[in-house]
Amino acid sequence: MAPSAMSDGDASLQISVTEPPAPPKRDTSQQMPATEPSGEPNGDNSLHVSKPEHSAIPNGNASQHEKASISSYTEEPPQVFTNPPLAISNGDGASLLSLKTPSNISNGDGLAQKSTTERSANINGNSLPRLPSMEAPASSSGDSSPPLPLHNKLLDHVVRTPGRQPSPQPTHLGVPGASHSNNSRILHETGPGYVAPKFEGKEQQMEDVIDIVEEKGFLPTEFAVSETDWFYNSLSIDDTYFQTETAEAIANNILSLYAAKVAAYSRGDKKTEVRLDKEAADHAVYIDTSQPGISVIDGPGYERRIDEKYINVSTHDKSYRVESFRSANALLDNKDQQLRCYFVYQCHFANPNPGRDTTDIEQVGEKRFLQKATKNTKEVYQGILTNAVARTGPVIEMFEIEGSREKRLVVAYRQRSAMGIFSALSDLYHYYGLTSSRKYVEQFSNGITIMSIYLKPLPTEGRYPPIEASIHQIMKEVSLLYCVPQNKFQSHFASGRLSLQESIYAHCVWIFVQQFLNRLGSEYTSLTAVLDPNNSNHVEILSRIKRRLRNETFTADYILEIINKYPDLIRTLYLTFANTHYVQVRGDMDDFLPTLSYLRIKAGPVLDESRMTEMISSAVANEHDEMVMMSFRIFNSAVLKTNFYTPTKVALSFRLNPSFLPENEYPQPLYGMFLIISSEFRGFHLRFRDIARGGIRIVKSRNKEAYSINARSQFDENYNLANTQQRKNKDIPEGGSKGVILLDVNHQDKARVAFEKYIDSILDLLLPPTSPGIKDPIVDLHGQEEILFMGPDENTADLVDWATEHARSRGAPWWKSFFTGKSPKLGGIPHDAYGMTTLSVREYVLGIYRKLNLDPSKVRKLQTGGPDGDLGSNEILLGNEKYTAIVDGSGVLVDPEGLDHDELLRLAKSRLMISHFETKKLSSFGYRVLVDDSNVTLPSGETINNGTSFRNTFHLRDGRPFDLFVPCGGRPESIDLSTVSKLIVDGKCVIPYIVEGANLFITQDAKLRLEKAGCILFKDASANKGGVTSSSLEVLASLSFDDAGFIENMCVGADGTVPEFYKAYVKQVQETIRRNAYLEFEAIWREHKETGIPRSTLSDTLSIAITKLDEELQKTSLWNDVGLRKSVFEDALPELLLKQVGLERIMERVPDNYLRAIFGSYLASRFVYEYGSAPSQFAFFDFMSKRMAKV
Repeated sequence: MAPSAMSDGDASLQISVTEPPAPPKRDTSQQMPATEPSGEPNGDNSLHVSKPEHSAIPNGNASQHEKASISSYTEEPPQVFTNPPLAISNGDGASLLSLKTPSNISNGDGLAQKSTTERSANINGNSLPRLPSMEAPASSSGDSSPPLPLHNKLLDHVVRTPGRQPSPQPTHLGVPGASHSNNSRILHETGPGYVAPKFEGKEQQMEDVIDIVEEKGFLPTEFAVSETDWFYNSLSIDDTYFQTETAEAIANNILSLYAAKVAAYSRGDKKTEVRLDKEAADHAVYIDTSQPGISVIDGPGYERRIDEKYINVSTHDKSYRVESFRSANALLDNKDQQLRCYFVYQCHFANPNPGRDTTDIEQVGEKRFLQKATKNTKEVYQGILTNAVARTGPVIEMFEIEGSREKRLVVAYRQRSAMGIFSALSDLYHYYGLTSSRKYVEQFSNGITIMSIYLKPLPTEGRYPPIEASIHQIMKEVSLLYCVPQNKFQSHFASGRLSLQESIYAHCVWIFVQQFLNRLGSEYTSLTAVLDPNNSNHVEILSRIKRRLRNETFTADYILEIINKYPDLIRTLYLTFANTHYVQVRGDMDDFLPTLSYLRIKAGPVLDESRMTEMISSAVANEHDEMVMMSFRIFNSAVLKTNFYTPTKVALSFRLNPSFLPENEYPQPLYGMFLIISSEFRGFHLRFRDIARGGIRIVKSRNKEAYSINARSQFDENYNLANTQQRKNKDIPEGGSKGVILLDVNHQDKARVAFEKYIDSILDLLLPPTSPGIKDPIVDLHGQEEILFMGPDENTADLVDWATEHARSRGAPWWKSFFTGKSPKLGGIPHDAYGMTTLSVREYVLGIYRKLNLDPSKVRKLQTGGPDGDLGSNEILLGNEKYTAIVDGSGVLVDPEGLDHDELLRLAKSRLMISHFETKKLSSFGYRVLVDDSNVTLPSGETINNGTSFRNTFHLRDGRPFDLFVPCGGRPESIDLSTVSKLIVDGKCVIPYIVEGANLFITQDAKLRLEKAGCILFKDASANKGGVTSSSLEVLASLSFDDAGFIENMCVGADGTVPEFYKAYVKQVQETIRRNAYLEFEAIWREHKETGIPRSTLSDTLSIAITKLDEELQKTSLWNDVGLRKSVFEDALPELLLKQVGLERIMERVPDNYLRAIFGSYLASRFVYEYGSAPSQFAFFDFMSKRMAKV
């Protein structure tokens, strides 16, 4: 018989139940039973209970199970309760309640309140069973012997950087016996941590509730008083709950609970079960029966609901706090179950607008929390809060509870930086055989969230490690959980089939496989050899086949489905990974017991490559499954170092050996590859040389479809961007690199969080040890020191200051040169402020005008990338053409008569999109179509159905009167071989001149088609190199000055005072950009005129010639000629820098490999620009003869 349900309007209730108590006489005038609050404060409301007579908590002495052998808790994973109680729906899906009434509930200290006297009643003459009481579990007092001392083996066979340790700055991990004394970490709790204010109107409210219950008529009159009394006085609910709820809502809850009791009685098992879900605008209540230490995968999912609806969305403007309590005793008729209650309340802060770095708890605390919290509680939270504000990552602390084996785990982090961690933490401590007696989530107005969880072992602890050992592993794994709170294999983890490490390892490989499994294969290579690359039809066919193979072979969901089928293989493959990168090095002096993960590693067999291959082949069902699972082996072999096992991390980073990439698809070999993974993003950093520089961009996705496309092509886009950067950097010592951060589809507003985690996790693998108290080394199979040079790119221009300061705070000696494009106060030369990138693009535009004797004012110009961006705004400010169309993120702006130049200048100076253009300044032929517009009629009579589609394809439309096209923004491959034909009419390109300012806007094959159709086109690798030149000279200055000199000469003062050297240096940088662009433009123009080779091809040819000669020159004996070396530096280095610092000091301070790169790149670029990419065999002799004459 299905149980019934009743709704209170805003929340439905579903229940399965026990019988109702017998009704007492109606007399509510008596004083309510006194209650004492319990639990550590975490907000404005808590669950309170009457003070019990007996404690169910162990007396603090260690029990016999601590002496169990290690094998007793490593042989099998914990079992999972998979039979959730029945639930009743109200049909509208609003909320659920299934309820079996408890008679005891915990006060949070493990102490139980006695139930009220058992009562009986009848309905329509039928007797209902008595209300069951709780049965207290036996006390776990026993043997007081300490845990057996256990020794850790050392994994000395692995290669690792001597002394390397993780940096502590991103994360604070409290380690007993290290940075803190044990005494300072013991909580002397003699009572509750806070006292809730008494609700003076409780008696009157109870009277009102009884009246409402009686009026509704659903409950027999004789039970109205008893049910209300039971709800008010037997469940020990905090007075704050009653003060918050209306009498009507409480009455509806009571009726729903009673309906559930009737439903439970009608069922055959008669077991008490509770599932109550009550949600209002500013608070919520969830009550459920649950088995301690078990994650019920198919249960009501209240913790996940609380995560998604309240904790994940908590912000400065609207935050929620949570209190959760578990009853100390089991249900009499269902001994495996206890009652778990959750109370959620909206926060009201004492000071809702403090500074981000404010740490005073009296300023940032929640009002009722401050009112209720005891002095001791405030002191605990104050210390955690101060640590959390000082870090980008979590603060993880553990406190002993005096007189008990119970441990208090405290985790603090910045709001919305760990989505889903509240429910995931439950899965984590359940895996180690622990349960929580009480949990709190407290929000602070400075953006910090603090979770406090009281953990204790299950009564059947024998097969798990003792809590004294497992709590330390849990603390470490909280950092891992913080990186990916909800991984794709969470169900395997929650069920105990995989450990947290194994499931997150599989999650990381799943991301890896998506990028590198969809390879083209030998068949594609054979096909390219058969078809004619000069035949445009053949090339187009190859392009389509390539796109189809990449996108449709293995989708992310298909790969996930395959991996999910093989948890046993995951465990075995993980052992190989862990055997290399997991290290215990404390030896006999170790103050930790061996962790469960370590013991599992030693217990399981580590297979060699041949046995692993054989095992995978025999275990999988088909060829596709084999390809996916074999990719785990490729991943394991490629990882050179990782922060996976480092407790101080905020995202997972892997330094990979890129040699696994197929040469036919990636002909230019990478030098280094980083893969970074977090819940908010996935990212790569690729570089083609040891000394390399390039920007970090954040890619956002408008919808799921766009995200899917971006995710599939992320690595290829990153590779192509870095390769373009490599070709751009022909004039400078650094090779090409690039970083791409792809925001998760559900975290599009987390750009800053993602960037900070990306940078910090890379620093984990670059920095030497600085972590007192945290001694786990990082295994370094690369074995060489690495320095990365980064810069701003899409969506990161305002974040580089943070990266610079963070590198300095983490002790990076190269912090000054780590990021370019930073603010002037940190010695940066902002590209946008000084138009560095645009200066190079403009030099190519001006070169076309100069060679063809064109009047710029008569040139009709199309530009993608509007006045809100760096390139777009400066192109408008520096140009004087007749703009006829501009396309940006907001839409399309067109006027065949010419857009109002003054209005464009206004937008460019203010960095505003074309959506802010005054349309009254358009001619009668002009129009604007924004991305959100639909059914817009143009002056020509054409109707535009969708503004977004119109914006995305406008640059490909027929009949547009443009002479010059300068892409200053837009997605890569906006023009490819399949769309380029739209720009060609009767064999002739409809746009005569194109200067590609935006990276990769046009594919190489499309460029060649356009040039063949008569277009004069200069590609991105040549035109868009002003920014890299500026950045390189910024790096050079930071390396040349010492810290004091750098601050004096390169850093703008706090009052805005600009050093004279800085002003002059910026001008010299601008002049260098123009000169380098001019030299390359002239070389390409000359070579094309002489050979007829397409300019797009010549650009690459020159780049390859320069970089190849550069590498050769660095290895020749020419470097050993000190006179020649100094002569080259005197020409290559900025004159101002030489004058201010001196050549000798520059040579002392700048790293030798960087000086060699300057030497090689300068000679190579000057030689190729003068003699071409295919000079005669005597050309270099002639070139060097002239150079030696200067020595």
